[in-house]
Amino acid sequence: MSIKLTPIDIVENITKEEFHEKYLKPRKPVVIKNMARQWPAYEKWSLDYMKEVVGDVEVPLYDSSKADPAAPINASAAKMKFADYIDLIKTTPTDLRIFLFDPIKFAPKLLDDYMSPKELMGGFLDKYPNMFFGGQGSETFLHFDIDMAHIFHTHFGGRKHILLFDYKWKERLYQIPFATYSLEDYSIENPDFEAFPALNGVEGIECYLEHGDTLFMPTGWWHWMKYLDGSFSISLRAWDKSWAVKAHSLWNLTVQRKFDNFMKAQFKGKYMAWKEQLAIKRANEALAKGLPK
Repeated sequence: MSIKLTPIDIVENITKEEFHEKYLKPRKPVVIKNMARQWPAYEKWSLDYMKEVVGDVEVPLYDSSKADPAAPINASAAKMKFADYIDLIKTTPTDLRIFLFDPIKFAPKLLDDYMSPKELMGGFLDKYPNMFFGGQGSETFLHFDIDMAHIFHTHFGGRKHILLFDYKWKERLYQIPFATYSLEDYSIENPDFEAFPALNGVEGIECYLEHGDTLFMPTGWWHWMKYLDGSFSISLRAWDKSWAVKAHSLWNLTVQRKFDNFMKAQFKGKYMAWKEQLAIKRANEALAKGLPK
Protein backbone atom coordinates (compact mmCIF):
# COMPACT_ATOMS: atom_id res chain seq x y z
CA MET A 1 0.00 0.00 0.00
CA SER A 2 1.34 3.40 -0.90
CA ILE A 3 0.80 6.81 -2.35
CA LYS A 4 2.47 6.91 -5.77
CA LEU A 5 4.82 9.89 -5.84
CA THR A 6 6.90 10.97 -8.83
CA PRO A 7 9.67 13.60 -8.75
CA ILE A 8 8.74 17.03 -10.01
CA ASP A 9 10.15 18.36 -13.28
CA ILE A 10 13.04 20.76 -12.63
CA VAL A 11 14.32 23.30 -15.15
CA GLU A 12 17.07 25.89 -14.87
CA ASN A 13 15.40 28.29 -17.30
CA ILE A 14 12.32 28.11 -19.52
CA THR A 15 10.91 30.08 -22.45
CA LYS A 16 7.33 31.32 -22.60
CA GLU A 17 6.57 28.85 -25.37
CA GLU A 18 7.96 25.87 -23.43
CA PHE A 19 6.20 26.96 -20.24
CA HIS A 20 2.81 27.27 -21.96
CA GLU A 21 3.14 24.00 -23.86
CA LYS A 22 4.59 21.77 -21.14
CA TYR A 23 3.16 23.22 -17.92
CA LEU A 24 0.51 25.96 -18.22
CA LYS A 25 -1.80 24.31 -20.76
CA PRO A 26 -1.63 20.80 -19.22
CA ARG A 27 -1.63 22.39 -15.72
CA LYS A 28 1.45 20.53 -14.56
CA PRO A 29 3.74 21.70 -11.72
CA VAL A 30 7.40 22.53 -12.34
CA VAL A 31 10.34 23.96 -10.37
CA ILE A 32 12.20 26.82 -12.07
CA LYS A 33 15.67 27.22 -10.57
CA ASN A 34 16.86 30.46 -12.11
CA MET A 35 13.75 32.64 -12.10
CA ALA A 36 14.37 34.27 -8.71
CA ARG A 37 18.14 34.40 -9.12
CA GLN A 38 17.54 37.50 -11.23
CA TRP A 39 15.81 39.23 -8.32
CA PRO A 40 17.60 41.45 -5.78
CA ALA A 41 15.78 39.30 -3.19
CA TYR A 42 17.95 36.32 -4.07
CA GLU A 43 20.95 37.99 -2.41
CA LYS A 44 19.13 40.18 0.11
CA TRP A 45 16.29 38.19 1.61
CA SER A 46 17.09 36.30 4.78
CA LEU A 47 15.34 35.91 8.13
CA ASP A 48 17.55 38.64 9.61
CA TYR A 49 16.79 40.98 6.71
CA MET A 50 13.03 40.45 7.02
CA LYS A 51 13.23 41.09 10.76
CA GLU A 52 15.16 44.30 10.12
CA VAL A 53 12.81 45.80 7.54
CA VAL A 54 9.41 44.67 8.83
CA GLY A 55 9.96 45.59 12.47
CA ASP A 56 7.75 44.85 15.46
CA VAL A 57 4.42 44.30 13.72
CA GLU A 58 2.14 41.93 15.64
CA VAL A 59 1.33 38.91 13.48
CA PRO A 60 -1.13 36.00 13.74
CA LEU A 61 0.39 32.55 14.24
CA TYR A 62 -0.98 29.15 13.26
CA ASP A 63 -0.11 25.74 14.66
CA SER A 64 -0.76 22.13 13.71
CA SER A 65 -3.80 21.63 15.94
CA LYS A 66 -7.06 20.51 14.38
CA ALA A 67 -9.37 23.32 13.28
CA ASP A 68 -11.88 24.54 15.87
CA PRO A 69 -15.32 23.60 14.49
CA ALA A 70 -16.79 26.84 15.82
CA ALA A 71 -14.07 29.13 14.45
CA PRO A 72 -14.05 30.74 11.00
CA ILE A 73 -11.50 29.34 8.57
CA ASN A 74 -7.98 30.77 9.03
CA ALA A 75 -8.59 31.66 12.69
CA SER A 76 -5.16 32.11 14.35
CA ALA A 77 -3.90 30.20 17.38
CA ALA A 78 -1.82 33.05 18.86
CA LYS A 79 -0.15 36.38 18.14
CA MET A 80 3.45 37.54 18.47
CA LYS A 81 5.66 40.41 17.40
CA PHE A 82 7.20 39.61 14.02
CA ALA A 83 10.76 40.18 15.28
CA ASP A 84 10.23 37.79 18.20
CA TYR A 85 8.82 35.16 15.85
CA ILE A 86 11.85 35.41 13.55
CA ASP A 87 14.15 34.94 16.56
CA LEU A 88 12.12 31.86 17.51
CA ILE A 89 12.28 30.07 14.16
CA LYS A 90 15.98 30.85 13.69
CA THR A 91 16.89 28.81 16.75
CA THR A 92 14.04 26.49 17.72
CA PRO A 93 11.96 23.81 15.97
CA THR A 94 8.31 24.86 16.25
CA ASP A 95 5.01 24.14 14.54
CA LEU A 96 4.08 27.83 14.58
CA ARG A 97 3.62 29.35 11.13
CA ILE A 98 2.69 32.69 9.60
CA PHE A 99 0.60 32.64 6.45
CA LEU A 100 -1.54 35.08 4.49
CA PHE A 101 0.64 37.87 5.88
CA ASP A 102 1.70 40.86 3.77
CA PRO A 103 4.96 42.22 5.25
CA ILE A 104 5.44 44.26 2.09
CA LYS A 105 2.62 46.55 3.29
CA PHE A 106 4.80 47.40 6.29
CA ALA A 107 8.04 47.57 4.27
CA PRO A 108 7.17 48.82 0.75
CA LYS A 109 10.83 48.81 -0.29
CA LEU A 110 10.49 45.02 -0.58
CA LEU A 111 8.47 45.69 -3.74
CA ASP A 112 11.74 46.49 -5.49
CA ASP A 113 13.25 43.10 -4.62
CA TYR A 114 11.18 40.74 -6.80
CA MET A 115 9.46 40.66 -10.20
CA SER A 116 6.34 38.84 -11.33
CA PRO A 117 7.31 36.46 -14.17
CA LYS A 118 5.27 38.33 -16.78
CA GLU A 119 7.60 37.00 -19.46
CA LEU A 120 5.96 33.58 -18.84
CA MET A 121 2.29 34.55 -18.45
CA GLY A 122 -0.08 37.41 -17.59
CA GLY A 123 -2.90 37.88 -15.13
CA PHE A 124 -0.91 38.58 -11.96
CA LEU A 125 -3.11 39.75 -9.11
CA ASP A 126 -1.44 41.18 -6.03
CA LYS A 127 0.35 44.42 -5.41
CA TYR A 128 1.25 42.99 -1.99
CA PRO A 129 1.78 39.24 -2.40
CA ASN A 130 1.35 36.92 0.55
CA MET A 131 4.38 35.63 2.38
CA PHE A 132 4.63 32.47 4.48
CA PHE A 133 7.01 31.76 7.39
CA GLY A 134 7.55 28.51 9.25
CA GLY A 135 9.76 26.99 11.91
CA GLN A 136 11.67 23.75 11.45
CA GLY A 137 9.19 20.89 11.41
CA SER A 138 6.07 23.01 10.91
CA GLU A 139 3.56 21.75 8.36
CA THR A 140 0.96 23.34 6.13
CA PHE A 141 -2.07 21.02 6.12
CA LEU A 142 -3.17 19.44 2.86
CA HIS A 143 -5.38 21.89 0.93
CA PHE A 144 -5.91 23.75 -2.31
CA ASP A 145 -6.10 27.53 -2.62
CA ILE A 146 -9.61 28.88 -2.34
CA ASP A 147 -9.23 31.45 -5.14
CA MET A 148 -8.11 28.80 -7.68
CA ALA A 149 -5.22 30.97 -8.91
CA HIS A 150 -1.99 29.79 -10.50
CA ILE A 151 0.84 30.16 -7.97
CA PHE A 152 4.56 30.92 -8.39
CA HIS A 153 5.89 29.99 -4.94
CA THR A 154 9.50 31.06 -4.29
CA HIS A 155 11.36 29.89 -1.19
CA PHE A 156 14.10 31.63 0.83
CA GLY A 157 16.49 30.83 3.63
CA GLY A 158 16.22 27.07 3.93
CA ARG A 159 14.49 23.97 2.62
CA LYS A 160 10.88 22.93 2.21
CA HIS A 161 9.35 19.52 1.41
CA ILE A 162 6.17 19.60 -0.72
CA LEU A 163 3.67 16.99 -1.87
CA LEU A 164 1.31 17.93 -4.72
CA PHE A 165 -1.89 16.30 -5.96
CA ASP A 166 -4.06 17.08 -8.96
CA TYR A 167 -7.52 18.48 -8.12
CA LYS A 168 -9.14 15.34 -9.55
CA TRP A 169 -8.00 13.36 -6.46
CA LYS A 170 -10.05 15.53 -4.05
CA GLU A 171 -12.50 12.80 -2.96
CA ARG A 172 -9.72 10.24 -2.43
CA LEU A 173 -7.86 12.82 -0.33
CA TYR A 174 -10.87 13.05 2.02
CA GLN A 175 -11.82 16.61 1.12
CA ILE A 176 -14.01 18.20 3.78
CA PRO A 177 -17.32 19.28 2.17
CA PHE A 178 -17.74 23.05 1.71
CA ALA A 179 -14.03 23.54 2.43
CA THR A 180 -10.70 23.55 0.61
CA TYR A 181 -8.80 21.22 2.95
CA SER A 182 -8.70 17.52 3.72
CA LEU A 183 -9.61 15.52 6.79
CA GLU A 184 -7.00 16.47 9.38
CA ASP A 185 -6.88 13.06 11.08
CA TYR A 186 -4.20 11.55 8.84
CA SER A 187 -0.65 12.40 7.86
CA ILE A 188 -0.18 12.57 4.10
CA GLU A 189 3.57 12.13 4.70
CA ASN A 190 3.06 8.79 6.50
CA PRO A 191 -0.51 7.62 5.81
CA ASP A 192 -2.35 4.97 7.82
CA PHE A 193 -3.87 3.03 4.93
CA GLU A 194 -5.91 0.77 7.17
CA ALA A 195 -7.71 3.75 8.69
CA PHE A 196 -7.80 5.74 5.42
CA PRO A 197 -7.86 3.17 2.60
CA ALA A 198 -8.83 5.64 -0.13
CA LEU A 199 -5.30 7.10 0.04
CA ASN A 200 -3.84 3.86 -1.32
CA GLY A 201 -2.92 4.37 -4.97
CA VAL A 202 -3.38 8.14 -4.99
CA GLU A 203 -0.87 9.69 -7.40
CA GLY A 204 1.11 12.80 -6.57
CA ILE A 205 4.30 14.75 -7.17
CA GLU A 206 7.11 15.23 -4.67
CA CYS A 207 9.18 18.38 -4.52
CA TYR A 208 11.99 19.88 -2.43
CA LEU A 209 12.65 23.62 -2.56
CA GLU A 210 15.90 25.34 -1.59
CA HIS A 211 16.79 29.03 -1.39
CA GLY A 212 15.70 30.81 -4.56
CA ASP A 213 13.75 27.92 -6.10
CA THR A 214 10.35 28.72 -7.62
CA LEU A 215 7.52 26.19 -7.73
CA PHE A 216 4.77 26.71 -10.29
CA MET A 217 1.52 25.27 -8.88
CA PRO A 218 -1.34 25.32 -11.39
CA THR A 219 -4.88 26.18 -10.39
CA GLY A 220 -6.58 23.73 -8.07
CA TRP A 221 -3.53 21.64 -7.16
CA TRP A 222 -3.62 20.28 -3.62
CA HIS A 223 -0.45 20.86 -1.63
CA TRP A 224 1.10 19.85 1.69
CA MET A 225 4.26 21.61 2.83
CA LYS A 226 6.80 20.96 5.57
CA TYR A 227 9.53 23.40 6.59
CA LEU A 228 12.76 21.46 6.95
CA ASP A 229 14.45 24.62 8.26
CA GLY A 230 13.15 27.88 9.67
CA SER A 231 12.52 29.74 6.41
CA PHE A 232 9.96 31.62 4.32
CA SER A 233 8.33 31.92 0.91
CA ILE A 234 6.49 34.41 -1.29
CA SER A 235 3.59 33.48 -3.56
CA LEU A 236 2.82 35.40 -6.74
CA ARG A 237 -0.70 34.63 -7.95
CA ALA A 238 -2.13 34.81 -11.48
CA TRP A 239 -5.59 34.18 -12.92
CA ASP A 240 -6.31 31.24 -15.13
CA LYS A 241 -7.89 32.37 -18.41
CA SER A 242 -10.79 29.94 -18.01
CA TRP A 243 -14.08 31.60 -17.05
CA ALA A 244 -15.14 28.31 -15.45
CA VAL A 245 -12.13 28.53 -13.09
CA LYS A 246 -12.93 32.18 -12.32
CA ALA A 247 -16.54 31.22 -11.54
CA HIS A 248 -15.32 28.42 -9.26
CA SER A 249 -13.11 30.92 -7.44
CA LEU A 250 -16.00 33.36 -6.98
CA TRP A 251 -18.23 30.58 -5.63
CA ASN A 252 -15.55 29.45 -3.16
CA LEU A 253 -14.88 32.97 -1.90
CA THR A 254 -18.50 34.06 -1.52
CA VAL A 255 -21.28 31.50 -1.34
CA GLN A 256 -19.34 28.49 -0.06
CA ARG A 257 -17.25 30.35 2.54
CA LYS A 258 -20.21 32.30 3.93
CA PHE A 259 -22.36 29.17 4.11
CA ASP A 260 -19.62 27.22 5.86
CA ASN A 261 -18.97 29.94 8.44
CA PHE A 262 -22.71 30.30 9.10
CA MET A 263 -23.12 26.56 9.66
CA LYS A 264 -20.07 26.46 11.95
CA ALA A 265 -21.49 29.28 14.06
CA GLN A 266 -24.90 27.62 14.30
CA PHE A 267 -24.04 23.95 14.75
CA LYS A 268 -20.34 23.88 15.75
CA GLY A 269 -19.12 20.34 16.51
CA LYS A 270 -22.20 18.60 15.12
CA TYR A 271 -21.69 20.27 11.74
CA MET A 272 -17.98 19.37 11.63
CA ALA A 273 -18.68 15.77 12.62
CA TRP A 274 -21.24 15.50 9.79
CA LYS A 275 -18.74 16.95 7.31
CA GLU A 276 -16.02 14.54 8.39
CA GLN A 277 -18.35 11.56 8.07
CA LEU A 278 -19.38 12.72 4.60
CA ALA A 279 -15.71 13.12 3.57
CA ILE A 280 -15.04 9.51 4.60
CA LYS A 281 -18.16 8.26 2.80
CA ARG A 282 -17.22 10.07 -0.42
CA ALA A 283 -13.62 8.81 -0.23
CA ASN A 284 -14.77 5.20 0.17
CA GLU A 285 -17.23 5.55 -2.71
CA ALA A 286 -14.54 7.03 -4.98
CA LEU A 287 -12.19 4.16 -4.07
CA ALA A 288 -14.87 1.54 -4.78
CA LYS A 289 -15.57 3.10 -8.19
CA GLY A 290 -11.88 3.38 -9.04
CA LEU A 291 -12.08 7.15 -9.33
CA PRO A 292 -10.63 9.26 -10.74
CA LYS A 293 -10.43 7.68 -14.17
